[in-house]
Amino acid sequence: MRDILDIDIAITTDRTMMSNHHGREFIGFMATGPSLFMPEFLWMYMCCPKPKTDRFGRPLEAPYGLRKVEAKLIDSGFKATIIDPDHIHRYLDRIKILMIGHHDYFAYGPPSSEWWLIAKKIPVNRRSFIKFMSDERIRRAKEKGLKIVAGGPAAWQWYWEPGYWESFGIDVVIDGESERILPDLVERLLENKEVPRYIYVGVNDAPSLDEISEIKGASVNGLVEIMRGCPRGCSFCSVTLRPLRYYPLEKIEREILVNVKNGVTSGILHSDDVLLYGAKGIIPSPDPLLKLHELALKYYKNIAWSHASLAAIVVAQREYKLISKLTDLIYSKTGQDFMGVEVGIETGSVRLAKMIMPAKAAPYRVEEYPDIVEEAFAVMHDHNIIPAATFILGLPGEKPEDVDATIELLKRLKPYRSLIVPMIFVPMGV
Repeated sequence: MRDILDIDIAITTDRTMMSNHHGREFIGFMATGPSLFMPEFLWMYMCCPKPKTDRFGRPLEAPYGLRKVEAKLIDSGFKATIIDPDHIHRYLDRIKILMIGHHDYFAYGPPSSEWWLIAKKIPVNRRSFIKFMSDERIRRAKEKGLKIVAGGPAAWQWYWEPGYWESFGIDVVIDGESERILPDLVERLLENKEVPRYIYVGVNDAPSLDEISEIKGASVNGLVEIMRGCPRGCSFCSVTLRPLRYYPLEKIEREILVNVKNGVTSGILHSDDVLLYGAKGIIPSPDPLLKLHELALKYYKNIAWSHASLAAIVVAQREYKLISKLTDLIYSKTGQDFMGVEVGIETGSVRLAKMIMPAKAAPYRVEEYPDIVEEAFAVMHDHNIIPAATFILGLPGEKPEDVDATIELLKRLKPYRSLIVPMIFVPMGV
């Protein structure tokens, strides 16, 4: 058939993930909640519109994590591509492996669990994913021998849903960075050899920079990864289980060019702490950061940061006036007059901070953490950086006085522009 690709492996996900969210990354968070005061189809249209696809069913923009898997498979010699969920049925009779990824398969992660608790309604991301996987055509393909592999940041959630693990026929779940183990696993699946039902990728199997392939197609909203891992070691966070690796500028540039050549001309610099790119330990380094932003602004019309730590914001500004330099560069080059970034407050309690995130304030003393938070908010306010901030309730060992300390800190943050969201503790780290 002329409009069907000759592939062995299709990579996909449900509609809540396979969307560019109208070009506004933050709108995608609507998919973590239930549809409120309107029909679900309208809610889905508002937050998760269908992307443009080519005649083969390949989306113009796809989630960055799926792009990385696609790239690794292609570089390893496999016939694989990302297919939009509305077109996957066209391939089910010919592919041998279906790969799926997700940030929150069953709505157990933040902020889905908060929405679920508050609204007493099932979030649309869970409903959407279950509906997608319950498609009779996938079930029939599975009966004919289709292998299904699940992975991504929410891989851990399959252990909370063993019924769906079995009923959807998931052959193997990969939890962690997959680049190093993926080629051999896929080869074994194609040869119908036995594979583990669950694979956890630890530090010793984390891929090196050379093993991380570069995306072949545009990522959602131009997101490009600049580094992996985080050195702060917060015990509630799964990112701290990964080793720290900085992408060289040449690698970042090649991925930006893939986006721009495919018509995606604004982007997000992604890391769990953008300000630690090229850092010396936990001290931001001006030269790598300025070169990184000059590179991004050479191609992108607008940019944003995915995440930054509050301590890094403070030390960058105190020591180097680096926030001033970066925002001056960004605003002068793009014409944008504000930026968004996700930051984690997590708690206002020094006692809890010492227990679960003693390096969160580093290089400053953990006893200074509430003051560091407020100073970072003041710096962002002065530089038109609008944080989407989180704090966590129900942390292990939490006492009433810890909650009181967090409330007091939140009161101190009222004068500064921000969106602050409470999260319920989800055990995703050590």
